Formats: sequence, C-alpha cells, structure tokens
Amino acid sequence: MASPIDKGTARPGAVKSADRTVELLEVLSASDRRLTLTELHRELSYPKSSLYMLLQTLVARGWVEVDSDRGTYGIGVRALLVGTSYLDHDPVVRAAIRVMEQVRQDINETVHLARLDGADVVYLASRESEHHLRVVSRVGRRLPAHSTSLGKAVLSTRTPEDVDLILPAELAPLTPNTVIDRAALHEQLAGFRNVGYAHEREENTPGLGCFAVALPYRNPVLDAMSCSVPLGRLDPEHERQVIAALLDAARTITELLRQFGR
Repeated sequence: MASPIDKGTARPGAVKSADRTVELLEVLSASDRRLTLTELHRELSYPKSSLYMLLQTLVARGWVEVDSDRGTYGIGVRALLVGTSYLDHDPVVRAAIRVMEQVRQDINETVHLARLDGADVVYLASRESEHHLRVVSRVGRRLPAHSTSLGKAVLSTRTPEDVDLILPAELAPLTPNTVIDRAALHEQLAGFRNVGYAHEREENTPGLGCFAVALPYRNPVLDAMSCSVPLGRLDPEHERQVIAALLDAARTITELLRQFGR
C-alpha cells in the first residue's frame, strides 16, 4: 500500500498528537480498502496501544468508521463534510463551475478542474458529457502530474528547475504511453509553454485524449481546467473546438477571479 506521507520525516514545530492524527487520516484516505489495526501499525510504526486509542477517538468523532466484525477501519463521514466545505468555500471552484457548465454544453465533453498538490493533481470539480461513451472522474481523485494534461498545463508554467523540484526522481508510468523520460518531459512542457495549452494521448487512460489550460490568476499557478475526449471522437475539427473552448474558459475564469480579488 502506498502511503501519502513521508514516514520518519520530522516536521518543524509539529505537535506529535496532531501530526499522528493527520498521518493516520491520510493513510486511511489513500487506501482503496479498510485497514486492520495491524496494517496501520505496520504502515505508521506508532505504538500499537497509542494507535488504538487514537482510532477510538476518531471513531467517536466520526472521522473514522470501524467494521467491528472484521476489525477494519476506514475514513469516516466527517472527513467528507470537511472536504465538501473546502469546495464550497473555494473561490476558484465557485468561479469555475458556471464556466465549466458552459464549456460542457458547447463541446459536449467531460470537463475537469484540478489543483497541483505536491507532485500530483487533485480533482476539484467535474462536469460529464451527455455522450453514452464518456469520461467519469470523481472529485478528490489524485493522479501524478506528469501523466495528466492538467498537471502538464500547470508544470508548463514553471521553470525546468522548479519542475525537477516538484516531481519525484523516478516518474512512474500509468500506461505504456506515459512520458517518464525526464528530458522528453521537459521538451514536451517547453512545447506546451509556447502554445499555451497542454495535451496527452493515452498517457493517463487508454483510449482517451486530454487537453488542458492553466488558470494564471495567481503566481505560481496551481490550477488547470481540462477536457477529456475518447479518441474515437477526436478528429482535427473537434480538437480545435475543444482547445478554443478551454482557452476562452481560462480567460473568463481568470478575469472573474481578478475582478473579485479572488
């Protein structure tokens, strides 16, 4: 199981109990299944008695749920409520939603909004196309930035030196088409920097092409909007339509955020 945290790395000024609580919640949220106390102990290396007491406290507060029959723990509904509150109060999401609806109507393809978080992008909002064959992506999904058009769009606004600091030493492939050679990725990002948008074909998901634009309302840029299209629908004319719609949407969202001071 991959952990979203760097175990053993001291955080300056960290309060141990708070740090452990956050680490535990991060491990549970990153797992695709509920975990036993033994698995959590192995992942986090906390004293087992302390870990058990922490779990019981979080269960009582609704942050963690327990399956008593199996002795397994998972993320609780309280985390969902806090996550939803984040989206409800985020000015970028509020500004982008209406624009995303318009883009979806204009091109009838699935549109996403995502934010760079470390070396990944996290999906903040999605609007699905009305086609029978369409892309479905859940809010909160996390993907490596180097494999997505969203991540590439944001990374293309950074210097090569900054990109190297953001990304891990080894770039993991999500598909056989994922660009994992660092020199090739830098060349790709330079091209995207020149044209003002990013794209990828089957680097993230087989059968899909994706286009994205960064939202440059702040520096450094963190957010991007994308459109995912099944390759069977991606002819040159539709590609031009998608790119034009995204570029126009980025200008509109950026103007709205600057107008209202974000």
